[in-house]
Amino acid sequence: MGFSATANLRHPPLGRRLRLGFVGGGRGGLVGEWHASGARLSNHWDIVAGALSSDPANAAASARDWCIAEDRSYGTYGAMAAAETARADGIEAVTICTPNWTHFDMAETFLKAGIDVILDKPMVNTLEDARALVKLQRETGLVLAMTYPYTYHPMVRQAKLMVAAGMIGKVRQVHVEYVQDWATGPADPAFKGAAWRRDTAKVGRASATGDIGTHAYHILKYVTGEDVARLRADFHVCGAEKALEDTAFVNLALANGAPGLLWVTQAAPGNFCGLRLRVFGETGALEWDQETPEELRFAPLDAPVQILTRGAGAGMLPEAEKLIVLPRGHGEALSDAWANLYAEIGLAVAARRTGQRPNDMGLHLTDVAEGARGVAFVHACADSHEAGGTWVDLDAEV
Repeated sequence: MGFSATANLRHPPLGRRLRLGFVGGGRGGLVGEWHASGARLSNHWDIVAGALSSDPANAAASARDWCIAEDRSYGTYGAMAAAETARADGIEAVTICTPNWTHFDMAETFLKAGIDVILDKPMVNTLEDARALVKLQRETGLVLAMTYPYTYHPMVRQAKLMVAAGMIGKVRQVHVEYVQDWATGPADPAFKGAAWRRDTAKVGRASATGDIGTHAYHILKYVTGEDVARLRADFHVCGAEKALEDTAFVNLALANGAPGLLWVTQAAPGNFCGLRLRVFGETGALEWDQETPEELRFAPLDAPVQILTRGAGAGMLPEAEKLIVLPRGHGEALSDAWANLYAEIGLAVAARRTGQRPNDMGLHLTDVAEGARGVAFVHACADSHEAGGTWVDLDAEV
C-alpha cells in the first residue's frame, strides 16, 4: 500500500488510527497531557496502553483517567514492551515523556522490541547514549521521532519556507531567546520537575540549556537551514541559589559564517514562555514570537513591513498551509502545533509500516540525528563554559 503526505494532515492514511502506548505522563506529570492531547487531536492515534507512573496506584488511576483498559496498564515499561509485542493488537508506537535521564534505556527497550519511538527532548544526557541511539535506530530502521512542537506552528514553517525561497536573501545574523521566570525564587516543593532539573546526577552538565536551550537551538537551525559551527557559552545563576545554571548567554557562529546570539533564562521575572526568533538577511528580516504564534513579521529591505497572519492565502505558502485547520479569526495555538507534530509522526510510522521511506514523503520529522544534535549542543555549551567561555566547535556529526 502506498500513499503520500496529503494536503490534510489529519487524515490517517491506513483507514484507521495507529495504536499508541505511553511511558510516563500520568497524574502529577507536566508534559504527558500535552502529548496525549496532541495525539488525540491529530486524529492519527488511539492511546491503548501505558506505564503511566512508577507509582502503581498513580499508574492505575491515570490509566482510568485515560480510559486505558486495566489489562493494558503496566507497572513497568519493560513489562509493557514485552506484553504489547506479544499481542496481535499491540501498540505500534510508544511515547516516552519521562525525565531525560531515563530516556535511553526506555527507547532502547522499545526499539529492540520492534516498536517505533516518540521521545521527549532532550533525547538523552550523554553523547555516548546519543550515538548509541543513532546506531540502534539505523540498525532497526524504526522511526525515532523527537518532539519539538514549536516548529509545527504554521508560521514557523512559513518562516522556514520563506528563508529557503530566498525571500530575505542570505542569512547574515540570527537572534533567538527563550525567557521564563519560574526558577527565579526558591524551588516549590510541590513542583517535582524543579528538583530533578537542578540535580547534576540526573540532568548532567546543564539545566536550563538542556531544558529550553535545546528548543532555541532547534528552531534556529530549523528556520535558517544553517547549523551552528562554533559557539562560546557563559552559564549563570540569576535566580535563587542552585547547583546548575538557570541562565545561559551563547555566542554562535553559523555554518555559513553568520554570527548569532542565543539567550535562555528561567530567572527573568514577568516572562513566561518567551521563545522569540529574529532572522536577518541581505534583503529582509523575519521575526516570530511563541506568545503570539499566529503572526510572522516580514520586513523586506526598503519596503513596508508586513504582518503575515495564519490562515489560507494572503501570503501563506502552500506547504505551510498544510498545518492550518481553522480559518483566520479562530485561534490556533500550541495544542494545534502538538497535533501537527503527532500527525506527521503518524504519517511517518504508517509509511514505514507499509514499506515506504518516511524521509521521502516531504515530512519535517525531527529524527534521531536531530535529537543527537541537541545533545551535542548542550555538551558544547558546557565545554565552553567550563573552559572559561572559550570558543568550541560543534562537531558536524555526533
